[in-house]
Amino acid sequence: MKKTILFVLIMLCLLVFAGCNSSPSSNEQTGTDESPEVENITLKLGTIRDDSDPTTLAAHRFAEIVEENSAGAIKVDIYPNSTIGGILDMFTGMETGTVDMMYEGISSYPWLDGARDFNITSFPFFWESYDDLVKVLDSEDFQPLFEEAAAATGVRVIKAIGDTEARQLTANKAVHSAEDFNGLKIRTAESEIVQQTMQALGAQPVVIPLSDLYMALRQGTADAQENGFITVQNMSFYEVQDYVMQTDYIRDVKAWYISENLWSTLSDEQKGILTEASIEAGNYQTELAREQVEESLNLLKDEMEYIEPDLASIRATLEPTFQSFDGELWQEGLLEKVQTILNQ
Repeated sequence: MKKTILFVLIMLCLLVFAGCNSSPSSNEQTGTDESPEVENITLKLGTIRDDSDPTTLAAHRFAEIVEENSAGAIKVDIYPNSTIGGILDMFTGMETGTVDMMYEGISSYPWLDGARDFNITSFPFFWESYDDLVKVLDSEDFQPLFEEAAAATGVRVIKAIGDTEARQLTANKAVHSAEDFNGLKIRTAESEIVQQTMQALGAQPVVIPLSDLYMALRQGTADAQENGFITVQNMSFYEVQDYVMQTDYIRDVKAWYISENLWSTLSDEQKGILTEASIEAGNYQTELAREQVEESLNLLKDEMEYIEPDLASIRATLEPTFQSFDGELWQEGLLEKVQTILNQ
């Protein structure tokens, strides 16, 4: 009998001891002392620019900042030179999940259905400075357009930041004012808004592949063209054109695009890291691009006659055209909203 009682007591002690050891830890009870480690992620970011372009260099800077600020938890692999496709390919990749990010101009956004309001960012002869364009894009009134576009397209803009070369004009005749566009055969981008603008000025827009443009200018198929200073230098257009006009007629801002599906899975901390890096790397893009533009312009001034046209006369001539685009290329009333922001 005594042995039986002793055995029962021993078993009870063992059960109590086991129960104490299996009780929840203080961390499990409160659930607040430690949070689970953030899962490491690697993002695929593409550009269509070559390795030496400010866009690609800014993308590498972005990757460095992200990795440093996330303590290595977020890595960004850079794919320059269209190695993962052109702009439309990368947009599609962000929708399907094969591409995570892209760094290219905000002017590309309206290529996607659901982002047509961003046509206004490449409005010819409208934007007087990069700062004006950024002021509008950063404004509180413009943020709903970014949200609507992200929901409609599956592609979000984290931040639109980073100056790039504006489009200029070279020709074999001097262009001082709106009247000088009359009859000018000008090679333009294959863009409805650009071609309508040139026609409104009395010019004759022609579409010629960039690779064929040098010979077209040399042979007189076109009298003029409208690429930026860096492109004019790199393509040696100064050899077949006599005048360079600083029109800055189409401006652009670089934008950090990201898959909306991916963005929705990120924590607030991860989103903050990407946003902060996009601002710093975008400012780096601006610095590099402006240095290159200045170098190219100085060279062109030695090779061509430099002219600063009367842009006020051009804008006055185009005012009816400006108004006709409202409600056609972007939602009605957006032009007035933008002008209000600029006047603030």
